[in-house]
Amino acid sequence: MNWAAFAAAAPELAELGLEGFREQNLCLLGTIRADGWPRISPTEVYFVDGELMLGMMVDSTKVRDLRRDPRLTVMTPQCDREAKRGDFKLYGRVVEVTDPAAREHYGETIFAAIGWRPEEPYPLYAVDVDSASYISFGEQHRLLRWSPERGVERLRHPDD
Repeated sequence: MNWAAFAAAAPELAELGLEGFREQNLCLLGTIRADGWPRISPTEVYFVDGELMLGMMVDSTKVRDLRRDPRLTVMTPQCDREAKRGDFKLYGRVVEVTDPAAREHYGETIFAAIGWRPEEPYPLYAVDVDSASYISFGEQHRLLRWSPERGVERLRHPDD
């Protein structure tokens, strides 16, 4: 399901994710290398027409990973040792965005945010969400998990 459908199904989780992604329009992207080892890469993330979109450099290693295996993890970046914001993770697959109008709107969205737009051709993907989770530490412990089958589950936090 796309981001908009996920946000409708799990609004509390989606809001926690947006909070982290919008700090710098960055995420950590987990892919699977050709040798089977995991790869983690920083990537810009933008929300366009109900889709969570990831643009990447042509022929980057993460693009090669995703062309070979579309599974990924997308996580809010955590640069605070005390993790005050918490960690939000999406698990799913990428879908290549080829529609010219969607690509144009993505370019306009980036330009509005940072004053730059990618030049064609470039890899652009939307995330098809399979599941999500969130964990927070500090004073307000929360552990949430979502899947289409089970909905949002509030779980016992490991520090409680």
